[in-house]
Amino acid sequence: MKSKHYDPNKLIDGLIEKLNLKNHAALSRVLEVAPPVLSKIRHGRLPVGASLLIRMHDVTDIPIRELRDMMGDRRKRFRTSERTPFSAASLKEAA
Repeated sequence: MKSKHYDPNKLIDGLIEKLNLKNHAALSRVLEVAPPVLSKIRHGRLPVGASLLIRMHDVTDIPIRELRDMMGDRRKRFRTSERTPFSAASLKEAA
């Protein structure tokens, strides 16, 4: 499921489909996040954070790289802050 453009809606919709859920409220219950979090992500007011990606991985067993691909995130590296760079490889080693 690859996309050329960043769109977290594709990630949310893909998880709803994979988990056979009815809507994002059901997904929020499975992920144990408040429904407004997914709504804010859908409307571009909140990014998909690392902790949410990890939770999505824990619930679905989909690799984080694949989750990021689902929403069109093509960065080779991502950071938790400007001072602490992590590469996908270093996070994989830590897991």
